[in-house]
Amino acid sequence: MPDSDLMAEIVMPSRAEVAAMIDHTLLAPEATPAEVAALVDEARSLGVFAICVSPSMLPVDARGLTVATVAGFPSGKHHSLVKGAEARLAVDQGAAEVDMVIDVGAALAGDYGAVLADIVTVREAMGDRALLKVIIEAAALPDAAIVEVCRAAERAGADFVKTSTGFHPAGGASAHAVRLMAQTVGGRLGVKASGGIRTAEAAAELIAAGATRLGLSKSRAVLDAFPA
Repeated sequence: MPDSDLMAEIVMPSRAEVAAMIDHTLLAPEATPAEVAALVDEARSLGVFAICVSPSMLPVDARGLTVATVAGFPSGKHHSLVKGAEARLAVDQGAAEVDMVIDVGAALAGDYGAVLADIVTVREAMGDRALLKVIIEAAALPDAAIVEVCRAAERAGADFVKTSTGFHPAGGASAHAVRLMAQTVGGRLGVKASGGIRTAEAAAELIAAGATRLGLSKSRAVLDAFPA
């Protein structure tokens, strides 16, 4: 839940400003091609930045929108070479951005070298043809691990760090995690908040905390509550 005292101090951005930060997302395992086509149509009507779909749904006729996808999703417990191959194929099929999931267990065990190697493998497989976002599952990590994983992502050549898959039982994005991630990467990487963002108030709080991109599945409901 948004902090009421903090929200009182936040200036709400405009609808257009928020729309330009949104990855309009459909990652449900039961998603159909017709639903992806509807996602594209809705994304265009909302004026969002990108759509994000499962790699099996590529290629997508995005009609001028940025296309994002995922790798190693949602568990992160895929071999690094599998994640890399998945990311490379996605880019070959038109993805301009790939959101990869780290091995959260490696981070919890303090094996940040393994986290670094995992991200490097995906980065090298993709080359520089697409942006790489690193999903860290911040809700499942203590603060010290969040900092170390963000540092590993930067060292590995990632373009963004991202809070959550939205599928982990520990939860999704929080202002605390976003603030810590933003402080760690210091503007050198983007910060994507994703997972459980269902209101304009929550979105505004995350933006104020340092989020530069938002992953939303309920984009219309969130945007409609922002001032025109």
